[in-house]
Amino acid sequence: MLPNTSISRRAFLGSLTTTVLASRTFSALRADEKPQGSERDFGGFTVAVQSYTFREFETEQALKRIRDLGIRHAEFYSKHIDPKSSPNQIAAFRRLCEEYGVRPVAFGVQHFSKDHDANRAMFEFARHLGIQALSADPDPDSFESLDKLCEEYKVAIAIHPHGPIGGGKLHRWYGSEVILPAVKDHHPLIGTCLDTGHLIRCAQMGKKLDPAAEVRAMGARNFGMHLKDHDNERRRDVPYGDGALDVTAILKALRDVKFKGYIAIEYEANPQNPSADVQECVDRFKKAVRKHS
Repeated sequence: MLPNTSISRRAFLGSLTTTVLASRTFSALRADEKPQGSERDFGGFTVAVQSYTFREFETEQALKRIRDLGIRHAEFYSKHIDPKSSPNQIAAFRRLCEEYGVRPVAFGVQHFSKDHDANRAMFEFARHLGIQALSADPDPDSFESLDKLCEEYKVAIAIHPHGPIGGGKLHRWYGSEVILPAVKDHHPLIGTCLDTGHLIRCAQMGKKLDPAAEVRAMGARNFGMHLKDHDNERRRDVPYGDGALDVTAILKALRDVKFKGYIAIEYEANPQNPSADVQECVDRFKKAVRKHS
């Protein structure tokens, strides 16, 4: 079952014909697929919201808040669409997204192991959802399976760093210096969804990382980004520019590597009412676009 009762109601009342999407190569959305005005405001980038930002809200409420921000794409996580949903339920979810003018572009963060059948199920979910990437935390022994599935489905695996994880340790995929050696000999659709907030947090462990340099290091293997700013003294997310993030430098780095993925605005502070701070992030992103243009 989907985690929102309104989806089940719509699924029950509507025709539940599954939309079967052909596998396609990873690329930016075609111009004729983009909502009018949205990408112009964002400098041609595909800008989304990571729905974890609205984790205290049910699916339809989250979609409304994403729409009200003027954002037309989303990377969803499991509260808002269960990856174990049936094709009919996924089709109902997609129709609900269409009602709010929000297009799914990615899902995650998803764990992958060497269990090829379980991995295939996630790629089938991605195919039915019509997304271009799965942000991921893969086990090192999963890559043989992922090589085959990326080739078959043409969906990217975008490894997501999580910075400090407690116990005096950094996440196993904390940045490019561990991700790139692990993926460089694997399928070209295995790369990163860098999380700028978690990259900034690494400084708490004495590992100072420059998010723009991380983008350049990963080059063509950048498939997504979670764009966050973080204040390490207060240890909380903040609107862009109130912490360590230089949005203009990020945009320049993304252009330099010819980035064709999605940028998901994510905000983990104030989960009961994040919209005002997220709107500030959106506005400051647009200002950075104008400055960089």
